[in-house]
Amino acid sequence: MSPILCLDDFEEAARAFLPPVFQYIAGAAETNASLAGNRSSFDRYRFVPRVLVDVTHRSTSAPLLGETYAAPFGIAPLGLSALFAYRGDIVMAQAAAQHDVPMIMSGSSLIRLEEVITVNPRAWFQAYLPGDMGQIEALLDRVAAARFQTLVVTVDTPVAANRENNARAGFTTPLRPTPRLAWQGVTRPQWLFGTFLKTIARHGVPHFENNYATRGAPILSKHVLRDFSDRGHLTWKHFCAIRRHWKGKLVIKGVLHADDARAAADAGADGIIVSNHGGRQLDGAASPLDVLPSILAVRTGLPVMLDGGVRRGTDALKALALGASFVFVGRPFGYATAVGGLPGLNDALGLLKEEISRDMAMLGIRGLVIDALRERVIQAH
Repeated sequence: MSPILCLDDFEEAARAFLPPVFQYIAGAAETNASLAGNRSSFDRYRFVPRVLVDVTHRSTSAPLLGETYAAPFGIAPLGLSALFAYRGDIVMAQAAAQHDVPMIMSGSSLIRLEEVITVNPRAWFQAYLPGDMGQIEALLDRVAAARFQTLVVTVDTPVAANRENNARAGFTTPLRPTPRLAWQGVTRPQWLFGTFLKTIARHGVPHFENNYATRGAPILSKHVLRDFSDRGHLTWKHFCAIRRHWKGKLVIKGVLHADDARAAADAGADGIIVSNHGGRQLDGAASPLDVLPSILAVRTGLPVMLDGGVRRGTDALKALALGASFVFVGRPFGYATAVGGLPGLNDALGLLKEEISRDMAMLGIRGLVIDALRERVIQAH
């Protein structure tokens, strides 16, 4: 991993390593406008450092939901992790535990949630809600029985998104065995033998394991269709019912509007993740960083987290300066896991933490105190 100097370098390495599953990770919806906007939003802010401050004893630790983590960032939920990285969800859980940061396991995962929690008892679980309360409660009971303490409910997926990039790359879920798919695998032999065939040989054909209380569709099938449960009818009544049923910490993910932040607090959420799903749902949706101030203005008293576009330590510090309690990073950690396994992801997590620590020294701050950060960030003209 010696040529890797920053998180962006993992993307180029993954592009060369992965077949069209790379497009599944890298792409977003339609024109990728929101994906690009997530990155450019950070350019609208600049730093004003303070000098001659003793920063030798600075700390990157940050509190969140009653716990203190070693850094103010975590691993965002990444669907199909075990398709682009061998035992991807397990690796991410292990690395998060080693680095003392939160990891959110995706509901669209290919390894049973009961396996993941054994390697990291502090992992969070992210759910895509099934279509009715009976199925929802059954899934919640399963997650609780596995002893997950924090549930993240993603609410920005009422219908399936228009992922044109997937169609152009020939990527489907489940994967359809075709000559094109076979050729794509042959031309990426490290992934074919080190991830895909290794998984099948040791664990069988992966299935969507955690969308429901029961097992879902296999990842490789000529005829079986994945059940995309209709969520268009779900409302705040369903979220309130989840709050009554779920006894652990409850986080709502996918909020961009201040009124929804207020509704989440009223419905009993313990935290909010401001997110546009990495640009993968509504193309043209506002960037989380741009709407963060309006959501914080509601003053719910809840920790407000953010994901989308964070690639550098300076990005994380800008989000914290604007009032975010924490940030989550998805794609770069997925790329690192794909090309380097556990050592690769450890490198990625270490790089970001080192950047934050270095940037804190440059800014003249010893701890992640919002007031100190706020006075060191201005909006660029």
